[in-house]
Amino acid sequence: MAKMKLFELYNENDERIDRFNTSIKSEYTLTSNYESVEANFAWLEIMENTIIYLDNILRNPNRFIINEEEVVKVEQAKRITVESIKHLAKHTNYIQEIQDNGDVRPSKVLNINKDESYNTYENRLIFTLINNMKMYLDMKDKTFVDSSSLKDDKKCEYNAVTKVGAERVNINMVITSKTDFSKKVGSKNGMSTRERFEKLKLRVADLTNTPVYIQLAKEHVAKVIPPVKKTNLILKNTNFQYAMKLWDFLQANMKDDTKIERERKNLKDDDNIKQMLDDSFLLDYLVMTSVDARHEVLSDKSKEELATELTNKMIDKIVELNADLPEEALEEILGQKIAMVRSKKEASIAELQNKFNDRISAFTNKILKFSFR
Repeated sequence: MAKMKLFELYNENDERIDRFNTSIKSEYTLTSNYESVEANFAWLEIMENTIIYLDNILRNPNRFIINEEEVVKVEQAKRITVESIKHLAKHTNYIQEIQDNGDVRPSKVLNINKDESYNTYENRLIFTLINNMKMYLDMKDKTFVDSSSLKDDKKCEYNAVTKVGAERVNINMVITSKTDFSKKVGSKNGMSTRERFEKLKLRVADLTNTPVYIQLAKEHVAKVIPPVKKTNLILKNTNFQYAMKLWDFLQANMKDDTKIERERKNLKDDDNIKQMLDDSFLLDYLVMTSVDARHEVLSDKSKEELATELTNKMIDKIVELNADLPEEALEEILGQKIAMVRSKKEASIAELQNKFNDRISAFTNKILKFSFR
């Protein structure tokens, strides 16, 4: 099929086109629905890498001995220690009898029970860290996203009617554009992101079943509040060094870090867009009427005059769409094109058509560069 020569579509006088433009009544709506989801799984990686060090701490916890002193009847005492004898020497009222051979029979003695306690600052730090992990995982579970995605839907509805003499012309146009992209992220070692997440929750649950965590939870110990005290154990122990990296990460990222961007726009009052759609309507109309064999064929002179006039109009359109275009740049572009044509002895009609098509392309590119954002 022969290539359509756009400037030949304008095969009527200006009066016909003026009537089209003067009588046109049009309206449009241009909608855009945009949604971008960017999932980040840095939290999953650092938690997985730190679990083993938290387990090491809880399996070999820091502890201290608590001496519980209680005065009990002598028959209830589990053992008599040096401290018991010293206490009895100070509290002679607990002596029941002193026998002839010098033996002392007390009625009551000091009983000391020694017990281990996990309620140390370092253990409370790990206890607090595990609780922070649980809260973070609960938050992620409610809004779990295992993929990054992009959705961008556009729709343009255009309706117009005009009259050219006795001819009534109308158009009803709907154009849609859809972008729907999704990419799974966070998979590792043959496991999906969800599988990694569920495994991590189980490993954290295991930490809460250790004797240290159970005792601290039973005692309702106070949680550690930043800033953390830099004890020797926290500074020098490798397990605590990794635990502190996770602590610092969670302190800075306790909010959900999934980035979700949504934007909805509805345009219907932009004069530039309306004018471009009206121009497109005119071009569609001229394409349709080009199949009418009754249209008059222009002479070469008329075509030359029409090409010149259309070129001038196209230049006006370019300047309107980009008022900041330097005059020198425009002159340089046109000068190069004119010089190229004049360098040939015979300027063919095809060259004139290409020159006009260049202007059409420039105008089209201007439309394509239009963006909602």
